[in-house]
Amino acid sequence: MATGCGARLRRILLRSSWQTVNIGDIAHTPGVLRLLEQHLPDVPVTLWPSNVDNGVREMLLAAFPKLTIAEGKVGSDGQPTTEALREAWATSDLLLHGSGPSVVAEKDVQAWRRGTDKPYGLYGVTVETPGAELADLLTGAQFVFCRDTISLKLLRDAGVASPVMEFAPDGTFALHLRDEARAEAYLQRVGLQPGRFVCAVPRLRYTPYYKIHPRTPTEEDLRRDAVNEQYRTADHGKLREALARLIRETGLPVLACPEMTYEVEVARQELCEAMPPEVQAKVIARDDYWRPDEAASVYARALAVVSFECHSPIIAAAAGTPFLHLRQPTDTHKGQMYRDIGLSDWLFEADEMTGEQVGEALLQIVNDPQTAQAKLARAMEFVQERQRDSMAVVGKALG
Repeated sequence: MATGCGARLRRILLRSSWQTVNIGDIAHTPGVLRLLEQHLPDVPVTLWPSNVDNGVREMLLAAFPKLTIAEGKVGSDGQPTTEALREAWATSDLLLHGSGPSVVAEKDVQAWRRGTDKPYGLYGVTVETPGAELADLLTGAQFVFCRDTISLKLLRDAGVASPVMEFAPDGTFALHLRDEARAEAYLQRVGLQPGRFVCAVPRLRYTPYYKIHPRTPTEEDLRRDAVNEQYRTADHGKLREALARLIRETGLPVLACPEMTYEVEVARQELCEAMPPEVQAKVIARDDYWRPDEAASVYARALAVVSFECHSPIIAAAAGTPFLHLRQPTDTHKGQMYRDIGLSDWLFEADEMTGEQVGEALLQIVNDPQTAQAKLARAMEFVQERQRDSMAVVGKALG
């Protein structure tokens, strides 16, 4: 963004980085930062994160050396609690709420609105039907970009009337980070050859956060545990059927890997130990969690990624690897984004699909990778068009 001689650069404060126990929640931030770097290269960006531990801070600063990180919260007085965040509020001209499963930082955006009277906007979020407060907040935004068209319809039906309300894919589609050395070393250690394996990602219907961040479970936690156990075998049994067919017909090995920390164990149990004995030796269960840069490098070397989680397919797409997403009904409607970008054939509803259908679609990708990659490339052209147009709106909102 050009400025006159001596003019102060306009600045963006990016509210993002929700947690580090999920590579998707980590990947939102570098994805949006990459888009800002590409389309608004002269605009300084400060990141206001919820969490950048577990090596994420170092990963971000290595990839974006000009990035400023301002940690802190909003106090009961509606003002930032740290000097770094107070300075960010004072010097930033636009608050940009990054991709997420909802308006994750709704209270922070409300505080910004009341405390600064500066513009704000949302980029790549999924939302349910908003209550009166959230509807008013979204109407006051300069722009609301939803990452799926179901969210857009819900907002319009609720009377939300931001000046710009459009579809823009999840920021993770712009992820460019790689950890090639770590990925190559890992694949060599477990005996996987580039272009000769498939990745599979499990998921329980509800994330057991009380186990991830240890605390006494509530009644709702226990109810969700019961749902997880009810569908655990049925869901993963369909994926196992598809993977077993893949192995029998092609001889390709499978890497069972996590998107969230708790899925290391689920991958081992459901996608390795529970596989039919005659194919079990062809499944490798990753034994630790990883960051999205290493995951992207591994996915880039896979023939395909098949996942109950939503963001491993996006990371794969950004790396040029075809995917299948198996959507569970307890997940948000963010999976609609795959239909929105023209990849309906690669989206399966868990309760409606069969293992045979998933296996057939997976074999089509593996047996004709050129056609699958061409299909993905067309979808990514549309994604990049929406990224370009939506970033132009962000730039305009800076003034």
